[in-house]
Amino acid sequence: MSDAIAYFRRTPILWLIVFVPIAIAGEHIWPDAHTLLFLLSVAAIVPLAALLSQATEAVAARTGDTVGALLNATLGNLTELVIALMALAAGQYLLVKASIAGAIVTNTLFMLGGSFLLGGLKFHLQEFNRVNARFLASLLFMATIAVLVPSLIGAADGQPQTAFTQQLSAGLSVLLIITYGLWMLFSLKTHRELFVSATSEHGGDEPHWPLATGIIVLLVVTVLVALVSEVFVGSVQVAAEELGMTPAFVGFVVVALVGAAAEMATAFSAARKDRLDLSVGIALGSAVQIALFVAPLLVLLSYVLGPQPMDLQFWPGAIVMMLVATMAATLLSNGGRSAWYMGVLALTVYVIFAMTLFLLPPQV
Repeated sequence: MSDAIAYFRRTPILWLIVFVPIAIAGEHIWPDAHTLLFLLSVAAIVPLAALLSQATEAVAARTGDTVGALLNATLGNLTELVIALMALAAGQYLLVKASIAGAIVTNTLFMLGGSFLLGGLKFHLQEFNRVNARFLASLLFMATIAVLVPSLIGAADGQPQTAFTQQLSAGLSVLLIITYGLWMLFSLKTHRELFVSATSEHGGDEPHWPLATGIIVLLVVTVLVALVSEVFVGSVQVAAEELGMTPAFVGFVVVALVGAAAEMATAFSAARKDRLDLSVGIALGSAVQIALFVAPLLVLLSYVLGPQPMDLQFWPGAIVMMLVATMAATLLSNGGRSAWYMGVLALTVYVIFAMTLFLLPPQV
């Protein structure tokens, strides 16, 4: 634990941790100060993301980049899952679907592109395990197809929800969860040798925390991120109106970026240390986990928690963006090597989407 305290003292960004209790308490002290709560929650998530990044790297250093990336994606997506469960219980299915689509696009384009750019600015060329990247991109494409089918059926029926689309969504959800479970078995057990890191040197000489310290920090910070995210979600809609942001931009971009802050911190830091396998695993692995596990799990839980069952029917704009993001990730990760300009390409596509949503919200 002394290592964690020393890291805290020499990392000025962690001094923002004082905003965590302020943001949590502010929800009860200033319940109507939505813009203030929004800014406080964003300031609180930044140091929590830095802590989660360091703790995950400590665990990944002793478990390997594949397990480390899975661990970071799981804990990072736990925040999105908690947020979505809150919206699910309130019947805000549009917010749930927007957060799902936004998280997939943000992780696939912004996080992956940012990792390529930041790593490429320090290293001329970087290598990563293209087998792992290909599998993750293929899984993401398959999941997007599973979302596309009920969306096309719903559009053809001219109905926002029908018994058929609900039954189809439930069946597809079970199928996606089974597929994700088999992927875990394949990548971590039966064919784990295919997913070893492409580089043996991890870059950087910074000592890692002990494994026990890393795990404790991971668990504590994950709980704090979930609490701060609750404040963020409760204030973001009104704050967005006051700050001149559209609902589509908030749900698809702002919520996704803040929710993935912890994962981004780890992915970007790993890329700067020439551990691009960890960066690619976090970016694509997180998107895959949302598409194959979080989204179908929410559909099944809606039968218990929601006022009515939720389906996998998304609006056309979201489907197009998810498909384009998946294709871009496939093309950029196909060669197993990256340079900074590849990051520019991915980020450009993401900015195009963000600009479009800022000026023209999708019709839902």
